[in-house]
Amino acid sequence: MMSGKYTSIDAQQLQGSVPAVPDSRPATVNFADSNLQTFPPSGPLGKITAASGPPRDADDSFSKPVSGSDEPQQGGWFQTFTIAAYKPYFDVDTSDVLERIIDSLFPFRGSFNEKTATNPDLYGPFWICTTLIFVAASIGTFVTYVAHKLKSKEWDYDINLVTWSAGLFYGYVTIVPLCLYVILKYFSAPAGLVQLFCLYGYSLFVFIPALCMSVVPLDIFRWVVAGVAGFMSATFVALNLRAHIKSAGERWFLIVAGIFLLQLALAVVLKIYLFTVSV
Repeated sequence: MMSGKYTSIDAQQLQGSVPAVPDSRPATVNFADSNLQTFPPSGPLGKITAASGPPRDADDSFSKPVSGSDEPQQGGWFQTFTIAAYKPYFDVDTSDVLERIIDSLFPFRGSFNEKTATNPDLYGPFWICTTLIFVAASIGTFVTYVAHKLKSKEWDYDINLVTWSAGLFYGYVTIVPLCLYVILKYFSAPAGLVQLFCLYGYSLFVFIPALCMSVVPLDIFRWVVAGVAGFMSATFVALNLRAHIKSAGERWFLIVAGIFLLQLALAVVLKIYLFTVSV
């Protein structure tokens, strides 16, 4: 009896002597700022700088000059023998070349020089001449082959057609514009040399379909095709140079006559050499 009484009293005294713990806010722990580096770094580190951004297209290195290049910059006439001097004349795409080819097939527009005044190219003229070489050689070979077979004659391939065509077209598109450049400069009506190369190169495109149509084994038809191609090519050159020709004074007629005669002579030479078959 006594032990139970004391036990209950002791429990009451124990509860009264221990105060209740009041509710308090959760403790916060403050840490010092870490010295660890964040990723990615906020500033450039090491030797690599300005590394942000996508990589540059590889084609830009051919169309834009690189500043601070290690290559020595040549000046004067030495620059003519560097590849960098000719890069601007090959800076065209397929749409530009196709548009200029279409203009050459419509010679009476006379707007070719205006469109190419700021960006004359040598890419189109080079491939037009190269295509003409192989078309002329292949068509001429085919015509002679058919002619020999129809007459049951022995036929041998003439490799001279390729070399002759290369000398004719590359020589024509180089020498004739150069001579015209000197003549216009003499008459105080100068035109850009590269512009003349571009103009004459595209003026020869009409001979590609003309050579293909000359496969027809009809001599009068071939003469008509050669005459039309020569007239269209000469008209294309003359109308696009009319401003320079008119400023040459009273002798402008001689320049126009020379342009027409040379283009017609080219057509006649192609007709006689490639499509006059002797067996």
